[in-house]
Amino acid sequence: MAGLLCLAGCVPAFAQRYAVSTNLVQYANYGTLNGEVSMAVARHWTLGLAARYNPFSYTKKDGPVQNKQRAVALSSRWWPWHVYSGWWMGPKVQWQEYNAGGMRSAETREGRRVGVAVQGGYSYMIGPHLDLEFGLGIWAGRDRYTTYECPVCGLTTDKGTKAFLLPDDVVIALTYIF
Repeated sequence: MAGLLCLAGCVPAFAQRYAVSTNLVQYANYGTLNGEVSMAVARHWTLGLAARYNPFSYTKKDGPVQNKQRAVALSSRWWPWHVYSGWWMGPKVQWQEYNAGGMRSAETREGRRVGVAVQGGYSYMIGPHLDLEFGLGIWAGRDRYTTYECPVCGLTTDKGTKAFLLPDDVVIALTYIF
């Protein structure tokens, strides 16, 4: 009997090893579709792959409004207690292609950003397979952009490459854990 218990302790457990989630706050950002898949690689570490996509344009009196984007991020999280439970923090690398304009003025900006981020938050266990996550992040990197006077006129007012420091995700996410 003792031999069976010893053998059972040596076999890795696969409970709560994978998760899929969606950030509910991103849907308020002009309907940005998003998702993340993650995998526990150790008791305190997970790796994640996230994507965001927004192809939508909206019309108002002054003209079109849009916050179009495609973004991909690779992240890791360190969990002091157990994966998918309690506080977490970690780095990520992110690429984003964007076209935003018409929100505050007719000016439209498009470009590509690449950078690194630091994020942290808390995962509240709703049930054995469902979590509600809260978090914040900040990212920095390089932005290659073009600014236009309006979304449809095509008149370029600025163009270049510059460093940036921006808030990253504000996270209120629903996570399902396998």
